[in-house]
Amino acid sequence: MIRYKSDLRWEEDKMGVITISRGSYSKGKEISEKLAQQLGYECVSRDILLETSVQFNIHELKLVRAIHDAPSIFERFKHGKEKYIIFIREAFLEHIRKDNVVYHGLAGHFFCQGIPNILKVRINANLEDRIKEEMRREHIPEKEARHILKKDDEERRKWSMHLYGIDNRDPALYDIVLHIGNLKVDDAAEILADIAKRPCFQTTRESQMIIKDYYVTAKAQETLFDRFPSAQVKCKNGVVFVTLETTLSQEQEVINKIIYILKEKDIDGIKDVKVNTILYDSGD
Repeated sequence: MIRYKSDLRWEEDKMGVITISRGSYSKGKEISEKLAQQLGYECVSRDILLETSVQFNIHELKLVRAIHDAPSIFERFKHGKEKYIIFIREAFLEHIRKDNVVYHGLAGHFFCQGIPNILKVRINANLEDRIKEEMRREHIPEKEARHILKKDDEERRKWSMHLYGIDNRDPALYDIVLHIGNLKVDDAAEILADIAKRPCFQTTRESQMIIKDYYVTAKAQETLFDRFPSAQVKCKNGVVFVTLETTLSQEQEVINKIIYILKEKDIDGIKDVKVNTILYDSGD
C-alpha cells in the first residue's frame, strides 16, 4: 500500500482552467495574457516547453523548431514519440491541477479531454491579415509570406495528427471558436472572461479529482517508462492500475518491481497500486 502524502482538499475559492489553441498571428498570446489578468489567473505557455526541454535534454529552440517543422527529432530516441507525449502531458497537468490557469499553445486541449468544466477555446485569424503581418515582421513579399504560413499551418496539423491522432482544426475539440477579425484583444478577452465565469466552466470537486487522477497517471507512467515503456497506466480515485505483458517466469518479479518503483518515487496522490499482467509464451 502506498499512502497519500496529502489528501485532496476542496477549496471554495477555486475557479477554473482555460486552454487556448491558436495559430500564428492570431493574437492568441495577447488575448491569453489579458484574459488571465482580468480573471486573476496564472498564464502558462513557455513553462511547458522549458520543462520538457530539460526532461529530453534538448535545447528549447530545437524543441520549438521540431514542433513547428516535424517530429523527426524524436526519432533518435527509443519510444521518442511516446516519451514526448508523457513529459508534455505531465508538465501540463502539473500546472492545471493548481487551478486558476489560462494555458495557451502546445496541445493543452488534447490532454484535458475527458475532464469536465474546462473551457477549451480556439482562436483563428483571417489568412490575409496573417499574411500582411508576416510580410511586415519579416520584410518579405506577399507570395513568400503566404507560402510560409500555409506550410506552417500544415505542419502544425501534421504534428497534431502524428502525436495525438487529432486534427487541431476540428471545431468539435473546442467549446468556442473565436474568429479575430474586427475584434480587439480587449474585446476577445472580455467575451472569454464572461463565458469562463459561467457555472458550467467552474471547477468542481469532481473535475478537480479527475485532474488529480490524470496527473497521477502521467507521473506514474513517466516514472515507469524507462523500465516498462509498453506498460498501460491509469489512475482512478488514487488507485493506479498498471497493465503489461510478461512471461509466467517473470510475472512476480515484474509486479514487485513496479510496486517498488512507484513506492520509492512517493508520488503525491497514490493510494494503492494494482498490477495486471498479460502472460505470453517466451518460446523457451
